[in-house]
Amino acid sequence: MIRLDILSDPICPWCLIGWTNLARALESRPDHPFAIEWHPFQLNPDMPREGVDRKEYLEAKFGGPEGAAKVYGRIAEHARAAGIEIDFDRIARTPNTLDAHRVIHWAGLEGRQTPVKVALMRAYFQEGRDIGDHEVLLDIAADRGLDREMIARLLDSDADLEDIRARDAHARERGVSGVPTFVIANQHVVQGAQPTDLWERVIDDIAAQVDRQRDAAE
Repeated sequence: MIRLDILSDPICPWCLIGWTNLARALESRPDHPFAIEWHPFQLNPDMPREGVDRKEYLEAKFGGPEGAAKVYGRIAEHARAAGIEIDFDRIARTPNTLDAHRVIHWAGLEGRQTPVKVALMRAYFQEGRDIGDHEVLLDIAADRGLDREMIARLLDSDADLEDIRARDAHARERGVSGVPTFVIANQHVVQGAQPTDLWERVIDDIAAQVDRQRDAAE
């Protein structure tokens, strides 16, 4: 297996689009070599823990309602092209995602990281749920097979808070400035929401390299 590290934030729309495209490539290549691991990157590391009103946040970030509408109109077009309907009108708050990243980390310890990560993105973008809220996080974790009481105890503590912050900071120190960022075999970096056919070519190229190495060894 070849490790595929994905740096991502569950409130990043490009991360949802990028994952959807990658997932289609993985489905079309069921013998793909990738072992996927998700890593934390907060788009808004200084966000208050309770989050902020999304409309106010976006207008401040993009210079008013027209700027926000332009940016998110383009995102919506790319999402629809990927077969995703994002219901931006249902999203009332932009959350702090630190606790969501903790849940993703704990899910990884039980081999459930991708289902939990995908559920968080869908909950935010398609159901308008506040994934900074502990009850929402607990519902998603339990729905994906994690022990609700255990996750509740962990969320009520400071467990892994500093570790998540440190990993986020380490990514920035290594030059990551946006997500999604994909790292293949700890060597090759692919940035942004790449199309499905690119990932299919990557998988096919890896398979061809493996075949050549096998033939050379024989």
